[in-house]
Amino acid sequence: MEVHINKNLSLSENPYKERARMLISCPDGPGIVAAVSYFLHQYGANIVQSDQYTMDPEGGMFFMRIEFDLTDLDQRIAGLKEQFQEVASKFAMNWKINSVNRKKKLAIFVSKEDHCLVELLWQWQAGDLDGEIAMVVSNHPDMKDYVESFGIPYHQIPVTADTKLEAEQRQLEVVGDDIDVIILARYMQIISPTFIQRYRNRIINIHHSFLPAFVGGKPYAQAYQRGVKIIGATAHYVTEELDGGPIIEQDVQRVSHRDDVRELKRIGRTIERVVLARAVKWHIEDRILVHENKTVVFG
Repeated sequence: MEVHINKNLSLSENPYKERARMLISCPDGPGIVAAVSYFLHQYGANIVQSDQYTMDPEGGMFFMRIEFDLTDLDQRIAGLKEQFQEVASKFAMNWKINSVNRKKKLAIFVSKEDHCLVELLWQWQAGDLDGEIAMVVSNHPDMKDYVESFGIPYHQIPVTADTKLEAEQRQLEVVGDDIDVIILARYMQIISPTFIQRYRNRIINIHHSFLPAFVGGKPYAQAYQRGVKIIGATAHYVTEELDGGPIIEQDVQRVSHRDDVRELKRIGRTIERVVLARAVKWHIEDRILVHENKTVVFG
């Protein structure tokens, strides 16, 4: 099987080589937008996009996302961050600045169902997913040949009830500290609190949106028996509460009594792959801010 991989543009061809993104969350109050804009202006940056949202102007939280261009960004971004700390301290900001030119590294975890993995690989190959898929990790060998045909390393780490701790330790070693986001593309294993703590708000999961209804096995069969009229999928960050983390994206589709269990599953798979891909795309484009158990997503 021949696969044509999308190659990243060289720095000389990359129109965003001097672009950065700033994410800010802080207590709301007057002067935040003015202070940030003035700082960037004084530093010689050109703001090309700005979004903000306040939960409550009187004592609530304020969220902001800015994209800006700065000449010689690679040489100046460290100094920019150092000098911005004075502004950040004044407003008690939680903030970060990322260069668009630095592609985020992705690790995809998968079991036997391949639809979400295939969608991510297809979007990455087409250039629609602007990150670097550094590896695929699986507890089964099923997708090895397919993944490696893209030139992506495939790590098979079997997991049983008796070897779960050892398997997770091996996963931590393989993923390391250089991965920006872990994507559970229908990875059918429970992630431990230790693993979650290490990658807080950097693990994205996908599942059907019936929850908390139809808990357990065969949710589509349960839904069919109840005659549901809407099915969907939810992508969220993983927390210690099973399937209870901050929601990033959801979608639904109407169904009818004419749709049997097999058709419900087919429709569900389609929604899952689209919703997960959206969530991953928004994460790697720095569009998501997490506050407690909610997200602010700047589209």
